[in-house]
Amino acid sequence: MMKAYKFKAEIKKHPQVNAAFIEFPYSVEEEFGTKGQVKVRVEFDGYEYRGSLAKMGHHCHCVGITQEIRKAIGKEPGDIIQVVLTKDESPRIVEVPEDLAALLNNNPEAKKYFDDLSYTHKKEYVEWTVSAKKAETRESRLKKTLEMLTSKVKHP
Repeated sequence: MMKAYKFKAEIKKHPQVNAAFIEFPYSVEEEFGTKGQVKVRVEFDGYEYRGSLAKMGHHCHCVGITQEIRKAIGKEPGDIIQVVLTKDESPRIVEVPEDLAALLNNNPEAKKYFDDLSYTHKKEYVEWTVSAKKAETRESRLKKTLEMLTSKVKHP
């Protein structure tokens, strides 16, 4: 069984952008044997998330908390949350919808760029595409996705 780290943390605001994070209160090097990034599963007040522990130019390793997560748990920077964190060793696979897969299969340059993207950036493209409520919006986003991938844009 994977070790679970349970702790309370203050949501901190990034000083330049509308982003937030929590600090991991343990030594990543001692706990995980690395100074680098660690893939993790996290619960923020019960909200499940897959992300990474990373330094992000900070004095310690942190986990980002998206606006979606903050909205779902009703918390903002300055609030204290309960965190449960475990190392995530399961593969990170993004399920690509059929229409996006067909688009990529017909455009080798875009497909190669998409395939080389990180799990997070692939997931952002897929979520952006499938979140369209109208068929016209989805078609428009698919077209824009092809343009962005061909131009080597990491995320929509």
